[in-house]
Amino acid sequence: MKELSLAHSWYWFLLIAVACYLIGCFNFAVIIARAHHRNVRNIGSGNPGTMNISREFGLKVGGLNFLLDALKGGIPALVGYLVFRNYVFEGTQILVSDFSRYYFGLFVILGHIYPVTMRFKGGKGIAATLGLFLFALTCEQLYYLPIVCGGYLFILGYIAFTELGSMGSLLGVTGFSIWQIAEFYVRYASVLHSGYVISTFLMIFAVNVLTWFAHRKNLFRLFIGEEHRTSVIKLAKGRRGKDNM
Repeated sequence: MKELSLAHSWYWFLLIAVACYLIGCFNFAVIIARAHHRNVRNIGSGNPGTMNISREFGLKVGGLNFLLDALKGGIPALVGYLVFRNYVFEGTQILVSDFSRYYFGLFVILGHIYPVTMRFKGGKGIAATLGLFLFALTCEQLYYLPIVCGGYLFILGYIAFTELGSMGSLLGVTGFSIWQIAEFYVRYASVLHSGYVISTFLMIFAVNVLTWFAHRKNLFRLFIGEEHRTSVIKLAKGRRGKDNM
């Protein structure tokens, strides 16, 4: 393993943060709506995200939007892993790739939710975040892929059964976060006091805070019993749902 000195390479990580943020600012819902000669802000809930696109243009188009957003969140994390997988932080045995994959992903999520190109009013980050965890969890252990896909199916099943799209997605994000934190906790049990380990945990936590905070209006409506429902069956049949996820 090669050693990486963050003190000597900090400017690269600053440039990476800017690049990943700008990648996050690229909103596929806006592009898809424009391809249909529509303004995403003027359709449905106005949210530039998968659910709004699905309601307006059908489940297939919504699925394409989800896939593109998931890749946007996941591919930078994969790049972060591949670039730094043979490095440890100087003077430690902590893998830089464990830090970098979530560092890359966090700034993509920030760009998606708060894009400078859209006056800091973007999507809610669920697809991009789920894509981040898909790639971040499986890039090191490919046999995790069926488990992650099972988690995706659980999320879809939860939404189909309860018709609570936002809550199902948020529970999925939280579940994947707990899985990754538990794995890193075991891996670095003897050095949990390290700033690199703590920073990695904080970045995973920050991803959760961002996505939950982006859904604060949905959560408020849920608590007062006024949350709109998302019918996967109706969407599959081409009928509009009501959630504003």
